[in-house]
Amino acid sequence: MSENDSNPFKNEDVVKEEDIKTEETVENNSEEEAEQAVEDDEVSQLKKKYEELNNQYVRLAADFDNYRKRQAQERENLINYGKEDALTKLIEVLDNFERGQKALEGVEDCQKVKESFDLIQKQVYETLTKMGLEEIKAVGEEFDPNFHEAVMQTPTDEYPEHTVIAELRKGYKLGDKVLRATMVNVAAAK
Repeated sequence: MSENDSNPFKNEDVVKEEDIKTEETVENNSEEEAEQAVEDDEVSQLKKKYEELNNQYVRLAADFDNYRKRQAQERENLINYGKEDALTKLIEVLDNFERGQKALEGVEDCQKVKESFDLIQKQVYETLTKMGLEEIKAVGEEFDPNFHEAVMQTPTDEYPEHTVIAELRKGYKLGDKVLRATMVNVAAAK
C-alpha cells in the first residue's frame, strides 16, 4: 500500500488545505472587491456632489451677471426717464417764450425787454441741449409720421407732394425717442 492508501485521511487533509487556501483567496478577493466597490461608490458620490455644486455655482454666476446687467439698464432708464419728464415740462416753457417773443416783435419801445427775453430763451435752449434735447427739423423735409404730425395739407405746385411747407409747432426728441412730434403743414398735389 502506498502512503496515501495507508492513510485514508491524508487526501482529505490535502484537499482541505487547498480548499482553505482557495477560500482565503476568495475571501481576500471578496474583501478587496468590497473595498473597491465602497471606494468606487464614494468616488461616484463625490463626483455627483462636485457636479451639483459646480452647476449651482454656474447658475449663481449667471444669475448675478443678469442681475448686474438689469441693474445697469434700470439705472440708465431712470436717468433717461428723469430727463424725459423734465424736458417734457420745459417744452411748454419754450412755447411760452416763443409766443412772448412774437408778441414783442412790433414793440419798439421795449428794446431792453426784447434783449432780456432773447437772452433768457437762449440760456434755456442751451441748457436743454446739454441735457440731450434736440429740435426736430421739419420745413423742407419730406413728411415722416415718426417725427411729424400733419394737421394741414395745402395744395401747391411750389413744393413736391408730401413735403413739409410750414412748421406750426416745434417738435423735440431725446436721443432716438420723440418727446413731441412737430406739428406741420404738408404740401399736397393740386
